[in-house]
Amino acid sequence: MKISELNTFRAFKSTDYTLYLTGRAISQFGTIMQQTAVVWVIYTVTHSTFMLGVAVFAEQFPAFLLSVFGGAAADRYSRYKIVNMTQIASMIQAVLLAALIFSDQYRVWEILALSIILGVINAFDVPARQAMIHDVLHDEADLPSALSLSSSTASLARLVGPALSGIILEKFGAGICFLINAVSFGGIIVSLAFMKQPKKAKPRGSNKNVWTELAEGFAYIRHTPSIALIIALVGIAGLVVMPYTTLLPVFAKIVFQGNAATFGYITSFIGFGSIAGTIVLASLKKNAPLRKIMLGFSMILGIALICFSQISNFQIAMVLAVFIGFGAVAQFTTSNIIVQSESDADMRGRVISILIMAMYGTLPLGSVVVGAVSEKIGAPDTLLCEGILCLCIVLLFYYWMMKKKKK
Repeated sequence: MKISELNTFRAFKSTDYTLYLTGRAISQFGTIMQQTAVVWVIYTVTHSTFMLGVAVFAEQFPAFLLSVFGGAAADRYSRYKIVNMTQIASMIQAVLLAALIFSDQYRVWEILALSIILGVINAFDVPARQAMIHDVLHDEADLPSALSLSSSTASLARLVGPALSGIILEKFGAGICFLINAVSFGGIIVSLAFMKQPKKAKPRGSNKNVWTELAEGFAYIRHTPSIALIIALVGIAGLVVMPYTTLLPVFAKIVFQGNAATFGYITSFIGFGSIAGTIVLASLKKNAPLRKIMLGFSMILGIALICFSQISNFQIAMVLAVFIGFGAVAQFTTSNIIVQSESDADMRGRVISILIMAMYGTLPLGSVVVGAVSEKIGAPDTLLCEGILCLCIVLLFYYWMMKKKKK
């Protein structure tokens, strides 16, 4: 049996998707390295968990404000051209960040300003890039495989990238991490150059103004409760659960009394769990109960966060970190599969952008709150509360699902 015939890897039947995934994988390694370096630099300079929350807010809140415009652009213009331009812009941002660090006269607000610029770029990049997956597949039935495999590369980057970034931070400094990220964007730019289908895909075009199109997107979701419920789950989890990542540098430096490499190892073990989770998702059959699976993964996440918050032994904590990654991966991957599979083709870009807005809007706000709360009660107790809230959310949405099923 050929690898492309396996349910997990069936998306590889498309050459364009293989190019897409290869380029994206290269870029994601650099992106994770930059994210790791940014939070470590800010925490090292400020020693403030609140500022860690601000750093996440700076990069992701612009995506909340502008992603709906990015979604409208993805439905209206060439996704291929949008992604090409955003990769070039992201490369320039990484070079500027490296130059700032190498000058050795940087201030925290300058790093935050460049993070805001990256957030603006991502607001247009992510909806176009996610919607373009349809353009690179030969068969729409391959979509769950394609989205899960794409998430797997992100998880692999989270496995290797942070550990490598931690080593480079210790040996050479953050500037090298940012330069590596700048070079990594070439992976997508080169892969785009060899694709065929996305170049031929014709933009929908529209005589309507952008505000009308945005209103249509929200109206579509309002009248599609099955999708609206998923987006609500992602938004609530993004506010009170997913900001657990904000506290990881504190656990590395204070709880486990480590350094940048320790932070990298924690994030890498979470990445290992994410890979396992995405392999499970990619192997699911076509009619698998994705909503129940999503809640099951979320329950694993909540239990793992509770246990991790109370453990001071590093080895045991790394085992729990694997379960955190395993549970957390379903939040976006499963919701993305559901939204892309069930939304109408001409609304897909806008619906994806609203899903992204739910995540990128609540996560930065939650990061600021989590950072502020942890300064009052400590990182372990804050993480404990996040785990408990995660389990409460699972029970609440299971109740809503059952109530909707009875109607």
